[in-house]
Amino acid sequence: MSASVDFIVKKTDLRQTAFVPGLASAETALDPGQVLLRVDRFAFTANNITYGAVGELVGYWSFFPAREGWGRIPVWGFADVARSHHEALPAGERVYGYFPMSTHVVLQAGQVSAAAFVDAAPHRAALPPIYNQYTRVAADPAYERAREAHLALFRPLFTTSFLLDDFLAENTFFGARSVILSSASSKTALGLAFLLSEVRRGQCSLVGLTSPANQAFCQRTGYYDRIVTYAEAGSLSRDTPAVLVDFAGNASVVNTVHQALGDALLYSCSVGVTHWEKMAMGAEVPGPAPVLFFAPDHARRRIGDWGAAGLQTRVGAAMHRFLDSAGWLRIVEGRGRAAVESVYRATLDGKIDPCEGHILAL
Repeated sequence: MSASVDFIVKKTDLRQTAFVPGLASAETALDPGQVLLRVDRFAFTANNITYGAVGELVGYWSFFPAREGWGRIPVWGFADVARSHHEALPAGERVYGYFPMSTHVVLQAGQVSAAAFVDAAPHRAALPPIYNQYTRVAADPAYERAREAHLALFRPLFTTSFLLDDFLAENTFFGARSVILSSASSKTALGLAFLLSEVRRGQCSLVGLTSPANQAFCQRTGYYDRIVTYAEAGSLSRDTPAVLVDFAGNASVVNTVHQALGDALLYSCSVGVTHWEKMAMGAEVPGPAPVLFFAPDHARRRIGDWGAAGLQTRVGAAMHRFLDSAGWLRIVEGRGRAAVESVYRATLDGKIDPCEGHILAL
């Protein structure tokens, strides 16, 4: 078997996976402007399962094509330039960004600056720009080698948390006095819960919906005012106007919350599908229709307001405060095919301990 490996997933059945010889390898011929990256380490969370579950709807399969009917789930992490045909990107440089679950990847470097570059490959031109940007860590003020694992885990997820917090505040919580987060133990939900609990805007209480197995963990974080299990969701009170931020994507849970709250539910925000086998997208529910929150769209608007550096500075400062609060987090590192397969399947089945953050490498 080649030393170059891709981990691929059947698009129509996320349980079908395979390790195959990589589309890129150490010997891959490069065109002018291309760079070969050796993927060193990446995070894997329920967010990556969402990429696969909605891959056709949102375009996540398009970033890193694979053979017909199969795809490579994108991940966030760190890679080193192994070989370069771009004069401004030398071999040995370390970068952070969006990669396939592979040992190697070839990017077409464009818009190269001291701080970053983009993958200008034609097949990525129509995809959301935020995913095409690669950070050169030597010029990244947020980079700390000792916190690489934390950055791989939380930089993309916490950016979504930050943008959600900003979106809710901008809309004054749609007049609500309570914010309800499903999949309350997921890392994006925890980031949002931290931000809401940090300031609380003097307006909203925070309710976390979770499984009985994760109830105690969610309480220990200290971010939530109240934890409700999914089985208890039907008892949510109509006395307080509320917003639902749904990270689970579970049709039954969404319907139960909508039924329980009735007219007290002022806005329903759909973000993720941690319960990917029970996806609620497109399902009819009573009350306000769930509205998909697509973080890259909100990020694009804020970049227009604050500039890319301004958004990055705001997210970075908030994320450092969040990480300082995350005494519950335990980093777990794994390398090789067995580790990747094990974490992928455990995440797919919802069996990852919420206090764990998994960093992997092929």
